[in-house]
Amino acid sequence: MLEKNAVLVESALKEYYFNRFDVVHVPVRASEREFGYQKINGGMIRHLAIKNNKELHLLLMKEIPSDVYCSNAYYSFPNLPMAEKDWKGADLIFDIDAKDLALPCRKDHTVSKCTSCQNVGTGEQGKCSLCGSTKFESASVICSNCISESKKEVKKLIDILTSDLAIKKEEIDVYFSGNEGFHIRVTNNAYETLGSQQRADLVDYIMFNGVIPETFGIRKQNNAKILLPTTDERGWRGRMAQNLFTTKAKTSRLTKQIISEGYQSFQLRLEEIRQSMGVKVDPKVTMDIHRIFRLEGSINSKSGLSKIQCSNLDSFDPFSEACLLGEDEIKIISNCPLSIKLKNKKYGPYNNETVTLPKYAAVYLICKGLGNAL
Repeated sequence: MLEKNAVLVESALKEYYFNRFDVVHVPVRASEREFGYQKINGGMIRHLAIKNNKELHLLLMKEIPSDVYCSNAYYSFPNLPMAEKDWKGADLIFDIDAKDLALPCRKDHTVSKCTSCQNVGTGEQGKCSLCGSTKFESASVICSNCISESKKEVKKLIDILTSDLAIKKEEIDVYFSGNEGFHIRVTNNAYETLGSQQRADLVDYIMFNGVIPETFGIRKQNNAKILLPTTDERGWRGRMAQNLFTTKAKTSRLTKQIISEGYQSFQLRLEEIRQSMGVKVDPKVTMDIHRIFRLEGSINSKSGLSKIQCSNLDSFDPFSEACLLGEDEIKIISNCPLSIKLKNKKYGPYNNETVTLPKYAAVYLICKGLGNAL
């Protein structure tokens, strides 16, 4: 980040962490967790031990980090090197990000910036229209559809966690990540000691990966004796039956149709269903039992928005509720070909022009690479 941009953003962060520490706090069992942070244009600092909110507040005011993290794992000695920490267990965590959903709207709110002449345009660019360069940086300004579709994935995940894995709803916390999706944390003793491979297997189940026709009674031979799942079964067999038959009245007719179409046809149908019914989580996040996860209430430097808990997922509006930086006006130069909406106000598009914006909007554009401080 340019120095003048870093100065402006750091000033906004300092003000935020001074005025809004009510939304930034240590999680449960803080003394057993590893903390870490990054500063603007700096590397990661980790293996820190923070016992309480007071120590966290002092760190934030002293270092003014661009990003703050906390481990999902519990350790006997969280401030020691990884090999000496003595891992005791870890919360189960999931990351659902709009960029992984392959949404058609994404091309409409992706900005490509030529790294040679800084010319910007929407969508993917093959060659810069001004200088002919083929090197671009991209930035995504998420839309309400991205949030809506991400929420659907969160609900699918919660349904599986509660219905199939016996996890209580009160053990599940949902957070807006501060940028393009949601973080889900599960605190349940039964899953706390799962290793990386066990968590990978759990992710495969949640994503409906590796599904084969035999799981649902379809075999390459002896299909006359198949036993398809019924709608009253639990788990994926029940979900599959609900998808296939929708009503009991259709079961007999559709069963005959599935048998007549054969094994390969059902295999293709399974893959289509997997794409729609499997939850699109980032498997690497869940598998990593030593990961440091963005801290609740902290600012995400990719957007200037806060990671904040969603008490009501249906009504949650990140463009308003997670937009917590100051409102005093700042002049910046913005080159943003899209309009953005924050706190129910529209900003842009801007064509390389000087504009006066509330601090939260100015920082958002700077973090997205679509604005520069004067």
